[in-house]
Amino acid sequence: MAWSADKTEVKSWNEWDTLRHVIVGRADDCHIPPEEPALDAKVPEDSDMRGQWGRRPQETIDRANELLNNFATMLEKRGLRVDRPHSIDHSLPATTPDFHTDSQFGCMPPRDVLLTVGREMLEATMSYRCRWFEYLNYRPLMQQYFNEDPLFRHESAPKPRLTDADYHPDYLSEKIGVEKRLQWAAEKFFVTTEEEPLFDAADVLRFGRDLVVQHGFTTNLKGIEWLRRHFPDHRVHTVNFPGDPYPIHIDATFTPLRPGLILNNPQRRLPEDQRKMFETNDWEIVDAAQPAHNAPPPLCYSSTWLSMNVLVLDPKTVCVEASEVYQMEQMDKLGMNVIPVDLRDAYAFGGGLHCCTADVYRDGDCEDYFPTLNQ
Repeated sequence: MAWSADKTEVKSWNEWDTLRHVIVGRADDCHIPPEEPALDAKVPEDSDMRGQWGRRPQETIDRANELLNNFATMLEKRGLRVDRPHSIDHSLPATTPDFHTDSQFGCMPPRDVLLTVGREMLEATMSYRCRWFEYLNYRPLMQQYFNEDPLFRHESAPKPRLTDADYHPDYLSEKIGVEKRLQWAAEKFFVTTEEEPLFDAADVLRFGRDLVVQHGFTTNLKGIEWLRRHFPDHRVHTVNFPGDPYPIHIDATFTPLRPGLILNNPQRRLPEDQRKMFETNDWEIVDAAQPAHNAPPPLCYSSTWLSMNVLVLDPKTVCVEASEVYQMEQMDKLGMNVIPVDLRDAYAFGGGLHCCTADVYRDGDCEDYFPTLNQ
């Protein structure tokens, strides 16, 4: 039966089939969180965010919301159904019996929290203390989908305790340079320990029957094992990218565009042994174009490689940030219809076009894009 905007249905198996229903985040009340173990490791030593925390300036919140609203309106004009989170008060502390941090984060990047696999939407554990309660921004939508779609499964991964045992204290030192961090990344020694399962939803890419999960700062091996057990009908593959000194979230590193084609960050290439499953199944992995900017915007966690953080609307159509001229040019050469979207002034609130969205419904069913794995 064809999709209808009048009927709520949750279903999405991959990153590229025609997108019909999506959540677009908000910049409301976004905070720069106080220092904490998982966050300190991510903020580079020379970042303008070092030592700063508190509510972001209202004019930057307003500008980011303007861009996110424009993006949502554009998608609606193309016939998509767009839902928005219900922002909670992010100025409130996050406090449990195990930890306290003085403020929370925001709700611009739903992709970080919500993983849609088939008819299920799974709330990730999250590995930052300031993001422990972030799922609450999306609970009203989850309740609505549950009431309206009898096949929808709303799941939540076990909430972690996030005690100090979850983090390597070595990572807190400001004296550790990029070379040492790159060495640790190559050795798969990250800020998070294996104390308990940890994962962010944005570390997972969906390829039908296969899930590709990045092992890094925000997702540990125990988190990947939890996903493997939770999705027993899927093949779950662990990947890592040694060239990234701050490996957080896979969607500015490895970006599938359509069956058989993936963009890979040229500074963070997938290791040879992990490329085999793609190469033997006729997938082409192409180096992404260079970013158009030499530095991220002010007070931004992310790297310049948000240039490749794109949203695929269907196998021939992709949204790319409007200032990323080289990435748009490459997409055009790869046969994609490019929709430029102005979002750069919202980057600091949680990422790019992929980050600020979460799939609710895409056309298509669960396909096997790696048949040689059955042999």
